[in-house]
Amino acid sequence: MLRNLACSLFLTERDPDYYEGMVQADGKSPVNPPKFPGRIVTTLHKAKEVRPLVEKCITIAKKALPTEEAASQFASDAERNTDGWRKWKESENGRKWREARAPMVNARRRVFSILRDKEAVEILFDDIAPRFADRNGGYTRIMKMAMPRLGDAGAQAILELVGKNDKVKQKSAKPSFEDDSPKEETKKEPEAKKEETVKEEAAEETTDAAEAKAEAKAETPEADGADAKDAE
Repeated sequence: MLRNLACSLFLTERDPDYYEGMVQADGKSPVNPPKFPGRIVTTLHKAKEVRPLVEKCITIAKKALPTEEAASQFASDAERNTDGWRKWKESENGRKWREARAPMVNARRRVFSILRDKEAVEILFDDIAPRFADRNGGYTRIMKMAMPRLGDAGAQAILELVGKNDKVKQKSAKPSFEDDSPKEETKKEPEAKKEETVKEEAAEETTDAAEAKAEAKAETPEADGADAKDAE
């Protein structure tokens, strides 16, 4: 049962083209690809039991990735069972390629002994393991569902691979107060202009008053001289 659950989780990562042309048992309804790849729905207790098995398989596949990269430098581009491929197989590069790739073959055999499904093993080593190359454990998560299963009211849960259906967290942008500074400046500018106009008006009034006083002083001697002549 646990083996089938682990294989079902890995097989959800199939290419969507795999389901083209497939029909269900009635012969009419098409088989649709999984809506959420890398996710299965099962009971809560089964999810907790199968999780260590899934993570063990991913760890074995992830540790074998460096050997695959090391063997790629000795690989040949010739097609299998051709004359060029046979020459490469008997050459020194072919021997080094087999030696470098031996840990990868051993890892695939270990995982196959657990899953017993060649397609699931291929998807695990080719697609899933490289995704977790920089992650140290914690490849799956369990999320308990609110509604129980119909029929036996069993607690349901979602078992999924981390990083496949994660929600993107978006932080709200902080409000910028740069737009308010020009408004304050525009408010201050009329006040400064008003102060300047008041000062100019006060200066004009003082100059007008000084000119009036000077004119009055200039007129008083002439009036005094005229009165003296009249008295004589």
